[in-house]
Amino acid sequence: MEDTKATRIAVVTIIVEDRNSADGLNRLLHEYGDYLVGRMGVPYRPKEVSVICAILDAPQDVISALSGKIGMLPGITSKTVYSKIQDQP
Repeated sequence: MEDTKATRIAVVTIIVEDRNSADGLNRLLHEYGDYLVGRMGVPYRPKEVSVICAILDAPQDVISALSGKIGMLPGITSKTVYSKIQDQP
């Protein structure tokens, strides 16, 4: 069945400070993979963190659900930025 909800473009920016949470983060990104347009990760070794940008094209509730789940992972900080453009169903 085709999803008829309106979608938005969003970027979830993620800072991983605890590498032990990386597996949980990767599982979540895989779970929402149908909505993932692309992702870029950059390890910043001097500060022992990784920065990831995940681009999504998804319904608002899907983006919010993923963002909330990422935010609950220990040692991970995230912020979501939304495009002003919204596709109509």
